[in-house]
Amino acid sequence: MTDVFEGFSRFEFDDGRWSRSVWRMGTGPAVIVVHEIPGLHPGVLEFAREVAAAGMTVFCPSLFGEPGRPVSRGYGAASSLQIACVRREFNLWRGGRSSPIVDWLRALARQVHAECGGKGVGAVGMCVTGGFALAMMTEPCVVAPVLSQPSLPVTAKGDLDLSAEELACARRRFEAEDLSLIALRYRTDWHVQDGRFARLKGEFGERAELIELEDADANGYRVIPPHSVLTLHLDRDRPDGAGMIAARRVVEFFRERTGA
Repeated sequence: MTDVFEGFSRFEFDDGRWSRSVWRMGTGPAVIVVHEIPGLHPGVLEFAREVAAAGMTVFCPSLFGEPGRPVSRGYGAASSLQIACVRREFNLWRGGRSSPIVDWLRALARQVHAECGGKGVGAVGMCVTGGFALAMMTEPCVVAPVLSQPSLPVTAKGDLDLSAEELACARRRFEAEDLSLIALRYRTDWHVQDGRFARLKGEFGERAELIELEDADANGYRVIPPHSVLTLHLDRDRPDGAGMIAARRVVEFFRERTGA
């Protein structure tokens, strides 16, 4: 069986509150790839390899789940239940505040930027971590936030999972430093309602690059409906399809902003 972590090296990062394993690969400016439910699965690592191949050092923290384990319906359900009922690091239900684990991600960004250099750090969150990249903008070294199918908070259609202060900081930095964000979703994805994308456009205007895909752009993965833009539902067999164009745009965005 092929080692899904082949080519990656592993280290533990402790910010004084939490310690998590992180896998890294590549050289050049840093990009943090934050996985989706159920965990740091092979599809996330495949996308990370493409970031590394484009001239950046990719960092993949494991925040929940079993690192490297393939996705299944049962594994996904168990991971979701654990996050909802046990993990205090995550804010699932209320808008207007970020998850506590974002502090750990900011600290990781500071360390890897000091080590890797470049113009700054790129960050992508997926699903329940989708909004984390935007909340990380209070860390000055973070310059390229990508929100892939941002699904929190689960109970509010137009809310974002960051505080008013974090949102204001991102808006100030976008204007002062000429920054922007990318957000991606499938149009039919009920986890990412229209109101959330409308809110991003209302807050950031033309500095929010919103990429919306149709169900027909997804591959044949049917364990869940089209949702995971950069991983499970990315149709790699159609290099000129909308999904692959979107994935390449994200990688190029990281290159542009980090100075790779």
